[in-house]
Amino acid sequence: MKANLALMIDPSDHVATAFVALPAGSNVAVQAGPAAYRVTLRDAIPCGHKFALTDIDEGSEVRKYGAPIGRATRPISAGDHIHLHNLESQRGRGDRS
Repeated sequence: MKANLALMIDPSDHVATAFVALPAGSNVAVQAGPAAYRVTLRDAIPCGHKFALTDIDEGSEVRKYGAPIGRATRPISAGDHIHLHNLESQRGRGDRS
């Protein structure tokens, strides 16, 4: 397992961000404070994109930077790519105050 392939910002985060393009099947380790995860990627993850550190239920809040960034629009498994196909962003929406 290689180090420094991805970054987790806060111990409460559900996602990590890839520093490089990562192929499906890669084993990635991330840590923030006491929270540490080892994840086998189920999808290819483009550089700069997010992947799930844990299973996330449909409708559940998704956290990055220690804050909510959106809600899962379908069940997400640890190691899944997280993007528009499974995450509804709550940031910068003009229809929500």
